[in-house]
Amino acid sequence: MKDNVKEYEIKLGEEWTNILDKTFKKKNNETKIDGFRKGKAPKDVYLKHFGIQSLYADSIDEAINVAYQKLVKENEIKPVITPSVDVTGLSDANVILKFTVISKPKVTLGDYKNLKVKKDKVEVTEEEINHEIEHLRSHMADIVVKEKGVIAEGDTAVIDFDGYVDGKALDGGKAENYPLEIGSNSFIPGFEEGLIGLKAGEEKELKLKFPENYVADLKGKDVLFKVKVNEVKTKVYPEMDQAFFDDLGYENVKSESDLRNKIKDEIKQDKMHQVDDKFLDACLEAAAKNMEVDINEEIVHEEVHRMIEQYASQLRMQGMNIDDYYKLTNTTEEDLHKQMEPEALKRVKYRFLIETIAEVEKLEFTDEEADKRAEELAQNYGVTKEQLLEDYGGMEIVKYDMKMHKAMEILKEANEK
Repeated sequence: MKDNVKEYEIKLGEEWTNILDKTFKKKNNETKIDGFRKGKAPKDVYLKHFGIQSLYADSIDEAINVAYQKLVKENEIKPVITPSVDVTGLSDANVILKFTVISKPKVTLGDYKNLKVKKDKVEVTEEEINHEIEHLRSHMADIVVKEKGVIAEGDTAVIDFDGYVDGKALDGGKAENYPLEIGSNSFIPGFEEGLIGLKAGEEKELKLKFPENYVADLKGKDVLFKVKVNEVKTKVYPEMDQAFFDDLGYENVKSESDLRNKIKDEIKQDKMHQVDDKFLDACLEAAAKNMEVDINEEIVHEEVHRMIEQYASQLRMQGMNIDDYYKLTNTTEEDLHKQMEPEALKRVKYRFLIETIAEVEKLEFTDEEADKRAEELAQNYGVTKEQLLEDYGGMEIVKYDMKMHKAMEILKEANEK
C-alpha cells in the first residue's frame, strides 16, 4: 500500500438503528400488509413478513454518508478522489464501514524556472489577411442563378438524387431540390467533383465507393447515385466599397486600409492566444519531466471517468448518446477508457505540478480578492454571484482557481526570455 493510501474503519451503532427505523417507516408507507392499511403495520409485524435484512439495502447509502462525515470530523483527511468503501460488518445493531482514502501523493518539484522553452513569434502574412477578407466577402455574397455556364467549384447545385447499394434503394439516400455547395465536402468523396461541368437540366450517374471510415454496414461498399441538376447558382461577391464596410459593422473601418489593419489585429490577437497556450503546454511538459511523483492508478481512473462524462455530455448536445457512439465506432467503454488514460495521466500530473508551484510560491488570496473575482466571473457568465458560487462549489474553489491561474502565470513568466 502506498504512503498516501490509508484505511479507516467507522462503526455506527445508534446512528445505524435510527437509519433502519427511518427506512422502515418509508417502506412501510409503500407496502400493503393484509389486515393493515399502508403505513399502519407495526414494526414487528413488518419485520416478521420481510425480515430486518430487507431494510439494509435502502439504508446503506445514508449510513455511508453519516460514517464519512464522522470520518472527516475525527480525522484530518484530504482525499484527492472519492474514497472507496466496503461493508465489513452488518447486523441489526450496527454496521462497520471501511473507507480507503487516497490523499495527494508526495511531489518533489524539480526546476521549473529555467526550462529553455522557446516561445514562437507571432507574424501575420498578407495571404492570411487576404484569405480572411475573402471569407468575409463570401459570407456576405449574394447567391444568384447562373443562367449560362456549368457547375464550378464554389457554385451551389440544386439537385435531385437517388442512391442505390447492391441494386436496392439506399435508405436516406434520396432527395429533391437539394442545395449542394460544390467544395463543401458534404457528400462522400467523388460526388461533388462528379457534378463539375454539368449544366441545369443535365443528368449523370455517379459510381462511387463509401469510405472505409463510414458507418459499419456501408463502409467500403459500391454505391450508384442518379443525379439530375435542376438549377445552378453562384456567388456574387460584394465590391470593396463603403456599403460593404458599413455592412460589416466594424467601428472606425471606412476604407480597405482600415479593414486590413482591423483584420491584421484580430488575426494577431488570435495567434498570440494560440502561441501563449502552446508555450504554457510546453512549459508544463518540461517542468513535469523534472518533477517526481508516483501517481496512484485510482487517481488516473477517476480522471478518465470524468473525461468520459464530459465527452458523453458533448455527444448529448449533438443529439447522440454514448451508447450510439460505441455502436458507430464499434468500440466499448473499456476501449474509450484505455484510449483516454494517457491524457488523463498528463492532466493529473499537470494539476499536481501547478498545485505544488502554488505551494512553493506561497500563493494566497484574501476573502476580498476572491469575492471580487467571483463578482467578475458572475458578470462574465451572466449569473448572480450566489448562483456562481453554488455552481463552483463555494468561495474556496474560487480561491483554488485563482492560485492555479497565478501559478501558471509564474511558470510562463519565469521561462519567457
